[in-house]
Amino acid sequence: MAAQWTRNVLGAVLVAVAVAGCSDTSRSPSGAASKAASAASSLASRGGDALSSATAEARRRLDEAKGGVNAKDQVTLGSVATGGDDRATVEVTARNTAGSAKSFAVQVDFRDKGGNLLDVVVVTLKGVAADASQHATARSNRALGGEVRADVGSALRY
Repeated sequence: MAAQWTRNVLGAVLVAVAVAGCSDTSRSPSGAASKAASAASSLASRGGDALSSATAEARRRLDEAKGGVNAKDQVTLGSVATGGDDRATVEVTARNTAGSAKSFAVQVDFRDKGGNLLDVVVVTLKGVAADASQHATARSNRALGGEVRADVGSALRY
């Protein structure tokens, strides 16, 4: 995603510079640069808005797990895969160590190779039997091209 996002921003900057250079009668380099920076900022803002929205939705879903206890040590993630639509997926496994059936709400953070947060999703595993494991798949909300890794942001057992 970071590489794709960078290519998109650079492409927008180049287009903005070319358009600004062609339409600006003064041919001012600073005017073209200003227009290009504005275009890049607009693209970055839209990416940040998507991440903010995903983060807010994740927080809302975790808040629904009333009476939840920290269960991050009972959750593991598999390897990240990327499908034809560039959405990242990862298998989530929750192991219920309680004496009765429990549900889990697991926040999965998708990050680029530099550790930058790209997307956040919450997966719910319902009715995991006592002393048993259950699997689910976390899927990114949007395309995340490039090298993507996943971390458990938080996990609640309730």
